[in-house]
Amino acid sequence: MQPKGQQVRIVHLSGPVFAALAAGDLEAAEAVSPVPLSEYLAGPENRSVWERRRAQVEQDPAEAGWVTGVVWDERRQVAVGRAGFHSRPDAAGLVEIGYAVDPAYRRQGYARAAFEALLARAAADPGVRTVRVTISPDNVASAGLVAQYGFTEVGEQWDDEDGLEIIYEKAAR
Repeated sequence: MQPKGQQVRIVHLSGPVFAALAAGDLEAAEAVSPVPLSEYLAGPENRSVWERRRAQVEQDPAEAGWVTGVVWDERRQVAVGRAGFHSRPDAAGLVEIGYAVDPAYRRQGYARAAFEALLARAAADPGVRTVRVTISPDNVASAGLVAQYGFTEVGEQWDDEDGLEIIYEKAAR
């Protein structure tokens, strides 16, 4: 169920779009993107994500249908952030959700809408058994969001880029 008024979809990207975004080249990215992008998506805070996704898709093109894409507002026809899975399901059926909303669009229900779209995708795929989210301890908004969907804390980890993260998981169905 989408938040009232928000209709989003996750638009999957190709290797050339990932490469251009990783380089911060919005013009080149838009030339090969299925939807218009934003300065935020090509900004420095997102480049390492796009570089990781570029490398994944280059190594295994099947990853493109799972990894981070554009959160696209269907009604307004605008890119409002990025969301997707870190990779396709692993051997144990685990997928990890990641998302970020452009600061200009935060607190408008987009994180929830993207999160719900990803949960629905995970639930619909028979190869997915567990959904994971990792969240910084000071990200109260995201922790509150995942708690509403039955995620439970299962541990913590150190991420070289993001620091300490709390690990939350739930069954896909």
